[in-house]
Amino acid sequence: MERTHYRAPFISLVRPRGSKMTKHENPMLWRTVIIPKQYCATEVAKGFPVTFGGDIRIGDLRGTGQVDFLVYRSCADAHDGGGMKPCFLGAFTLEGEPIWHSGGGGTQPCRPGPVAVHDIDEDGQSEVICFFLDESRQAAATSMENVVIQIRDGATGKIKHQRTPVELAACSGYGPNWAHQRIMVANFRGMASSQDFVVKLGERVLAFDSNLNILWEYESPWTKYGHSPAYIPAVGDIDGDGRDEVNGGYFLLDHDGTVLWQNDIAPHMDSVAIAPWDNGRLRAICSGYGHVLDGSGRVIMKLGSELVPHGQEVRIGRFKSGGTTPQMIVRCNGHSTEVLVVDVDGAILKELNLNPSPNNTGMEVVYWSGKERPALLYNGGMLWDPVQGAGISLPGLPPPEAVGRMDWYHCIPANVCGDHREELVLYNPWTTKVYIYTQHDNDESTFTGFKAGPRQYNPRLMD
Repeated sequence: MERTHYRAPFISLVRPRGSKMTKHENPMLWRTVIIPKQYCATEVAKGFPVTFGGDIRIGDLRGTGQVDFLVYRSCADAHDGGGMKPCFLGAFTLEGEPIWHSGGGGTQPCRPGPVAVHDIDEDGQSEVICFFLDESRQAAATSMENVVIQIRDGATGKIKHQRTPVELAACSGYGPNWAHQRIMVANFRGMASSQDFVVKLGERVLAFDSNLNILWEYESPWTKYGHSPAYIPAVGDIDGDGRDEVNGGYFLLDHDGTVLWQNDIAPHMDSVAIAPWDNGRLRAICSGYGHVLDGSGRVIMKLGSELVPHGQEVRIGRFKSGGTTPQMIVRCNGHSTEVLVVDVDGAILKELNLNPSPNNTGMEVVYWSGKERPALLYNGGMLWDPVQGAGISLPGLPPPEAVGRMDWYHCIPANVCGDHREELVLYNPWTTKVYIYTQHDNDESTFTGFKAGPRQYNPRLMD
């Protein structure tokens, strides 16, 4: 069968008066990283064989100050239920050289899954925190009875800790959000750095420390499609006590799992965040009807059902020139191209249609010109100045092939090759390459090494 390609329309950069991107900041393809051949798999998709790597994470695995990559795949029986049972991990360098691998086989996870790279035990070296298939046990595709949690040495892949807590083994389900398992690094114990993590499995939320002990668990009463917690929870210290809270859209949990508020405030609570909003205060941001709430559940802003009938994605960043306040960008009508750009006072700054992509998800905030300049928005192979409504395609980026659900370019913004500005680290899980875009005037001589922050070890990826 002939392969078909999804081609987004080319939209050249429009520079309205006051636009902030100069020709020197236009994107160029800095590096194409090829996933080691032995780390890839081949399967038949839509009638033809496709060779691919899988889902990707980034981090300084070896302590060299350079970004490294981790590719993983999940066992075949978990394909329809998500990526919750990784069975292959492969680490490789910026040059595409293998570092280590573990396990084998596997298929493409249909959602980004439970794998993270972070120095979870504060020993100065990155670890890989992940779920992994226990091949010695049999269980249903949607049961966690044959899954272990591992903490692996980032440089060697050797297992430092491994457990199968009874609370994890008891999790199973077929609910609407069961397929979204994501490890989110957090600081629940008030440590010097984030040495805990949280994961949501359907209606259950489990919190762990760096020794894989269960800190607490929570179960949401809402389980129906359109009325269930956000796909991926968000973490952040809303109350300022040095310990993180968890925003699930329908609930806010304190650092110890205590419910601070719990409310079915809107349908389609797909995407959430904890981010500075009014006067720098951290707020719970919720895509459903475009909500901003405080730590007690008081509504700070609500766009409502007419403006946001189905809040698919929400992102917070400073996109507007000449100010210090953030803006909200919300994909307001499900898996469509329609977005609203909203100021901190609730004013609609822009209504626009972004470029289409195979899933019409995957917006990411990118500080392309540095933290001191307004951010841009990545979406499906393009960069946007969302306030101006100007977009630019990325040169040399192949169009996605119409293969499967994850067949589009995921973006992790990170400073990986030069000055203080963020690059685009792009990967399509159905291909064998990672693409890194930087600016034409990028100065590699000023690079002081890759340092991962929450935007790298807790990437939002897909909602």
